[in-house]
Parts: sequence; structure tokens; C-alpha cells
Amino acid sequence: MPFFSRSPIGSFPLFWKVGVLGMALLVGVVLEVPAQQRPQEPLGERIIYKTVDGKDLSLYVLQPSQPAVTPHAAIIFFHGGGWVGGPTAQFNYQARYLAARGMAAIQVEYRLIGAHGTPQVCVEDAKSSVRWVRAHAKSLHIDPDKIAESGGSAGGYLAAFAAMVPGWDDPGDNLQISPRANLLVLFNPVIDNSPSGFGYARFGADYKKYSPFFYASAHTPPTLILSGSADRLIHATALQTFKQSLDKAGVHAKLILYPNVGHGFFNREPYLTQTTQAMADFLHEYGYLENNSKATEAQSR
Repeated sequence: MPFFSRSPIGSFPLFWKVGVLGMALLVGVVLEVPAQQRPQEPLGERIIYKTVDGKDLSLYVLQPSQPAVTPHAAIIFFHGGGWVGGPTAQFNYQARYLAARGMAAIQVEYRLIGAHGTPQVCVEDAKSSVRWVRAHAKSLHIDPDKIAESGGSAGGYLAAFAAMVPGWDDPGDNLQISPRANLLVLFNPVIDNSPSGFGYARFGADYKKYSPFFYASAHTPPTLILSGSADRLIHATALQTFKQSLDKAGVHAKLILYPNVGHGFFNREPYLTQTTQAMADFLHEYGYLENNSKATEAQSR
């Protein structure tokens, strides 16, 4: 499968092309967001949710702009980057917008992995972060039954896995607290780790056990998927089949394919505003947003 429809390195010798493209595939979606759009610091209060391998892992909690009488809904974001990189602050724009609309927006720092191995530690941390938020819902003024999980690419995998797939729990977690989302909002998510999907080299014959694609059931929360029709990493056909499986299971699932755009499109305009508004519409439909002003209005404040 070619990585680019037109290679920007077409004038280089073949071995250079192979090397550069190989590195791009290795890091996966590290390159999914243009560098100029990558904020340096996540928005919100930094809170340590876990210490593991001698490292403190943080949540960045951005509370709503206006205080609410009743607990508000929350959304937890996991950044993309092929499980080997990516900025924790990847969803600063979306977090700021949703806080302006009355939700708490939380971005998660999680452990990364090397060139080899599965994303088990990433999943462990994703589940730990959701459990931490639920356990501290009262102090955060969050409704523990209105927690959405979201992510881009490999971060979408973490959100989907935490909501759908058993296993890979941190043994230090309180397993009586659920890591499952009440809603899912997935941006070009890695859900299929089969040979025709993404990440098969990390999973091999176990790919079905660890692919959200194979766990569509009536227990899956309502799901919104936003992706590009020309994405060469996350194939539109796989997402369409996944949605059909959710439909058959009786899950409310919505798939929006943006024409002729590839991977990581959602953090550049005009798609940044468009996908943020689509996310807001979905959250508003389930009562997670009290009102639903245009994304551009919220950002201008």
C-alpha cells in the first residue's frame, strides 16, 4: 500500500524513498498534525493521576468557563502519534471550545512505546485516567455518567479500547470503577489491527483480541466517527463496516467521511472548525452541551 499518492521525495534515489517512507510508517501518525498547529502546553490544571516507572503522569483539566449548579459532562482526549509520540496538547482547540460550551475537557498524558511491542502500557494508562476521573468526579464537579472519551488515530484506539475491549488493565487500578465511556467521539481512529488495517506488526496473530473493530456490541456507547475518505492509514471501508456492525448491534453510530482528505485532517482548517462543530452537535444531541453555538463563536471569546 503506497503511503503517498504522490511522493514529495520523488526526485530522491530509491533507497532514500524507502528509508523515509519506512520511518513515516514506523512513527505512524506522529506527523498527523502540522507542526505549526501543535500547541506547546495543554490547557487546564495539571493533575497527577498516576505514578509508574518513576514517572508522574498528568491530566490537564479545563473546567467550563461558567460555573454550573449541577455537575457537568466531561470529555477525555487521547492524543495520536502511533503510540510512539505526539503532543498531549493535540486537542487544545477542541478543549477550549467545549469548556466555553459548558463541558470539562481533559487531555491525558500517557506512556509511549518504542519501535517494538504492543501499546499495552498506553491502554493501561488510558483506562487508569478514566477511572481516576470517575473516582474524583465529585471534586471535579463532573457527572460520572456523562463522560465522553475521544482521540485521534492511535488516541482514538485508546478511547475505543477503554470503552469496548476487556483486558490490559493496570494491576494497581480499582477494577470496580469502569473505564468505559458513555459516549465516543473518534477522529480517524485506529480500530482495525488486521493485516489490512494499522499496527498489525505489533499484534500479529493476536490482532482480533486487541482490535476494537471486533468488539462491536450492544454495550458499545453511542459513537461518532470523523475521518477522511482518502485516509491511507485508516481505510474508509473498514470504518463503514465497523459502523454497520454497530448498527446491527443497536448502537447509535454516526460516521462522517470528509471527501478527498487524508490522515490527521481534523486539526487543520477548514476541517478543524467543521469537525469540532460535528462533535458539538453529537454531544448536544445527548445533553452533554447546554447550548450549541458555532465553534467559531466560542473560539472568538
